[in-house]
Amino acid sequence: MASGYKLLNPNHVDPQFGKASPGKIAMWIFLVTDAMSFSGFLIAYAVLRSSKTWPTPADHLGIALSGFATFLLICSSVSMVLAIDACRLKRREKMLQWLLVTIIGGAIFLCIQVYEYQHLVHLGLSLQEFINGQNLFGSTFYMVTGFHGLHVLTGVIYLICEYKNAYEGKYDNGNYGNLEVLGLFWHFVDLVWILVFTFIYLL
Repeated sequence: MASGYKLLNPNHVDPQFGKASPGKIAMWIFLVTDAMSFSGFLIAYAVLRSSKTWPTPADHLGIALSGFATFLLICSSVSMVLAIDACRLKRREKMLQWLLVTIIGGAIFLCIQVYEYQHLVHLGLSLQEFINGQNLFGSTFYMVTGFHGLHVLTGVIYLICEYKNAYEGKYDNGNYGNLEVLGLFWHFVDLVWILVFTFIYLL
């Protein structure tokens, strides 16, 4: 009855009304569609792996190095949260510091991925062929991890742009809405990598 009264009473103000900004809604829509793309890649990988003679990933991929990259990306997600919180508290220097840490974490992840690609190609694992087994192993590996790497690169560029805005004082008023939108994208990238690392490297 009370809830019905709230719906019918024009003077009642919902405290949550209007809190989802257009930017945040747009980002959620993008992330849902992007998640479908990653799902398609991973499902295709699973189907190919189950229907072909597949090499054991741990025998050919750098699990330790990629595990460190995974840890680094998770830490960058934490620093992103701390940057948003610092903005909310109007702590400008801390906000810039944590944004920079997040940028560095993403950049190092990309450097590790480039190094890994160069090393694997040298060992005979390329996009077209794999000298030690099923050629589709290389094709699916580079397609899935490369697609994710493109997202990390986009995220780092996005972070640099927002760092520039923060440095110019655009967030000194504590309005952290745009950083929250950025955080949604960065957390999504981190979460997807955990799934990719699990399915491609560990299983």
